[in-house]
Amino acid sequence: MSALYDFVQRHPRLFVLTGAGISTDSGIPGYRDAQGQWQRSQPITLQAFLGSHAARQRYWARSMIGWPVAAGAQPNAAHHAVEQLGRQGRFTALVTQNVDGLHQRAGSSGVIELHGSIGSAICLACGARHDRAGVQQWLVEQNGALRDVIAEPAADGDAHFESPLFAQFRVPECDICCGLLKPDVVFFGESVPRERVDAARSALEQADAMLVIGSSLMVYSGYRFCVWAGQLGKPVAALNLGTTRADAMLDLKVEQSCATALAELVARLAH
Repeated sequence: MSALYDFVQRHPRLFVLTGAGISTDSGIPGYRDAQGQWQRSQPITLQAFLGSHAARQRYWARSMIGWPVAAGAQPNAAHHAVEQLGRQGRFTALVTQNVDGLHQRAGSSGVIELHGSIGSAICLACGARHDRAGVQQWLVEQNGALRDVIAEPAADGDAHFESPLFAQFRVPECDICCGLLKPDVVFFGESVPRERVDAARSALEQADAMLVIGSSLMVYSGYRFCVWAGQLGKPVAALNLGTTRADAMLDLKVEQSCATALAELVARLAH
């Protein structure tokens, strides 16, 4: 922790990248274990979602069951600590791989959401945006057979649940054009929109160093910023429990709970 404090003091303009590990204390499970391996089955890919009605039935059924956990989650001490760091002007940008909106609920502004937001769905035909809470209401009304199911929550509003009832599940469609609805998030196998990458890259170029919080960096969309930081000669520190893909290039690694470590960091910086 002393080393992390010194790192932040030496680099007053940080590029901060957060991942699933910052939200686990809010009750939202992460994707991977401490070794960076999938905790359960891999999430759905864009190709599977677009290519199969059955895959969409399974996705939306599990989402109907799991979404309330993510929607009802509250920011934890780590999110509030990051907000305080931002208020102190300590970073050039707050970039997150998370889609849960918890940074914003904690009061952070200008968050670059690399993978979008689970709070809305988008029509792939006409581009109309739909509030996810409204979609949830429709799903529950149309799929009474699964209305009272309780299952173990999974990452990003998913749930660990399988059922033959998926075959009868009614999937949502756009109420404007009847087009295909997809959550407004970047699925595995899908590219992060270029404008988000460019905005984050620009912030990294203006930063003194990079701080990774709660990410294994196994997904390239986050890992590439560590690669770019190295090319730009900017040091990288990581606060994460377990292995990260960038371990070999880190200047500092702190293996502690995000909430505990960040709360202590903010308290020390305040003195």
